[in-house]
Amino acid sequence: MQLLIADLHLQPDQPEIAKGFIDYLRGPAREASSLTILGDLFEAWIGDDYRGDFEQKIIAELRACHEAGTRLAFMHGNRDFLIGESFAADSGCALLDDPTVVELAGQRVLLMHGDSLCTRDEAYMAFRQQSRNPAWQAQILAMPVEERLALAKQLRQQSGEANSNKAEDIMDVTPSAVVEAMRTHGVAVMIHGHTHRPAVHKLDIDGQAATRYVLGDWRPDQGWQLRAEASSLTLESFPLSP
Repeated sequence: MQLLIADLHLQPDQPEIAKGFIDYLRGPAREASSLTILGDLFEAWIGDDYRGDFEQKIIAELRACHEAGTRLAFMHGNRDFLIGESFAADSGCALLDDPTVVELAGQRVLLMHGDSLCTRDEAYMAFRQQSRNPAWQAQILAMPVEERLALAKQLRQQSGEANSNKAEDIMDVTPSAVVEAMRTHGVAVMIHGHTHRPAVHKLDIDGQAATRYVLGDWRPDQGWQLRAEASSLTLESFPLSP
């Protein structure tokens, strides 16, 4: 069994979700051969050189799960795109490119965070292009920690304000972008997160049946996962322990 999750948005002031994730790493994740995190594990990440007690705890729990025998993989999201090689080495997570094609349940599957599919949100797409630029990232990482913390707070506030004024469909994926990505990579199955709209979408691409799985975001009382077994993919929610 292989598991995939996304959009936990871990942060110290959401202790229920953090506890639920730790319980998940100590329980279901250790029963799986692999756990893949498709972005936004953290609400914000300002660089591998800044780790408070909260971040250190999550890294230690990931490392323990890895050492217990579960392969871990992480793909950057729009909140934690500054996670780097140091985090990967310490946590035991292999870093995945976005997008990446893997084999799950006997099928070629395209994995993405999902934000690159939201092409109708032109303002966000411009920021995404900037924030993935290595030169821009190096400039940010060279800033003092206090300035990076302030910038992260500012960006979250701006994102919240901007999203409140956007039409719902603009923040969802663009159907043509989904088809183009699946066609380009030669797959009939896609899995992504980002939109916080868990669902299983049936598609027709060039006369062939295709499926898009959207992972849900974790809440204080609920988590989401996609479970891949020998010949099946199952999107499911589950309660987080109180």
